[in-house]
Amino acid sequence: MSEFAAVELIMQKREKGELSTDEINWLVANYTSGVVADEQMSAMAMAILLNGMNRREIKDLTMAMIASGETLNYAGLAAPTSDKHSTGGVGDKITLPLAPLVAAFGVAVPQLSGRGLGHTGGTLDKLESIKGWRASLTNAEFHRQLAEVGAVICAAGDGLAPADKKLYALRDVTGTVEAIPLIASSIMSKKIAEGTSSLVLDVKVGSGAFMKNIDRARELARVMVQLGQDAGVNTSALLTDMSTPLGLEIGNALEVKESVEVLAGGGPADVVELTIELAREMLRLAGKTDVDVAAALKDGRAMDKWRQMISAQGGDPDAELPIASEHHLVLAPNDGVLTQLDALQVGTASWRLGAGRARKEDPIQFGAGVTLHAQLGSVVKAGQPLMTLHTDETDRFARAIEALDGSFKIEAAATPAPRKILLDRIDG
Repeated sequence: MSEFAAVELIMQKREKGELSTDEINWLVANYTSGVVADEQMSAMAMAILLNGMNRREIKDLTMAMIASGETLNYAGLAAPTSDKHSTGGVGDKITLPLAPLVAAFGVAVPQLSGRGLGHTGGTLDKLESIKGWRASLTNAEFHRQLAEVGAVICAAGDGLAPADKKLYALRDVTGTVEAIPLIASSIMSKKIAEGTSSLVLDVKVGSGAFMKNIDRARELARVMVQLGQDAGVNTSALLTDMSTPLGLEIGNALEVKESVEVLAGGGPADVVELTIELAREMLRLAGKTDVDVAAALKDGRAMDKWRQMISAQGGDPDAELPIASEHHLVLAPNDGVLTQLDALQVGTASWRLGAGRARKEDPIQFGAGVTLHAQLGSVVKAGQPLMTLHTDETDRFARAIEALDGSFKIEAAATPAPRKILLDRIDG
């Protein structure tokens, strides 16, 4: 590999220059090995945030991060593979019913997931509220479960894109999280290394999402779809609404409960709608178009797959889920229509109740969170419960209630407006 000087590459990007493939490969390899220092990579991340990268540079950055570690492949698997990645939101439990639903149609779902940080929940935290379920699998266990059950949701091993893991932690503390080239390469390096042949990106838009603005969300979606396609992964993106929470339950065990309701043929309409939309898209990319996705939720096929998937990882699908010991009701102050219910504020309240963590090492309460008794567009009466707050520690209620200040609006003369979940589709 050619030798370069980190400071020269930083200055090049600072002056809006392009980095060559060789320069990017050198930078990533030497940052991963510790030759390029954190402060130098911090300066580069800021230069990228301010001056951007073109399509070729972003592809090179992504491929260099993939090359920093191992990659998975499913050469011996009889079924096609399809995966979904969500950019995260409040009440976003869609992976839980989605993976078994897609697997019910003979498409294998290798889903490497993460933990929650801040107001957005993590899929692994939710599943760990199920008694006995374990997130960590060996490669052999992972491949066996994928072949036998057709769906795996587990923690990514340290071997996948270690450069991304190192850079992700750095971005978090240097104010460079929002850089689209860095977001896109971070997400896609892990997903491409995961080896799936098709991928659907659920890019959330709104107050409870990473991307608050639909134009920025579209830009991110386009960049990620291009990255996937450039790497030979059949990729598309759906832009979906995250201005208000998804479903009625926010918090780990609460969201598992709601997911099981969806798998049993019930559950809130918005969660069902998005689960079906994403399943159709995952199946379409895997070559299965003439299928009745909704029927598999109604007739128990998806539930059967869920039970197999949970059992295969040591979980008891029939075990009672954790329930918080303390509860507090938030009541409607007046009659009218609920015209605003802010996702970020509800997510922050759930986090403060103990459902989330401020740092990766923080413990969480599996039973903590928020149950909504009304959604956007609901007609409510004064004194009617709007939310129930759940926690094991009563001293958490005050800060959660503070987070909810101004989070909802009830208007007397308003007409309920239908919520639009699917905002846009990006195919390349």
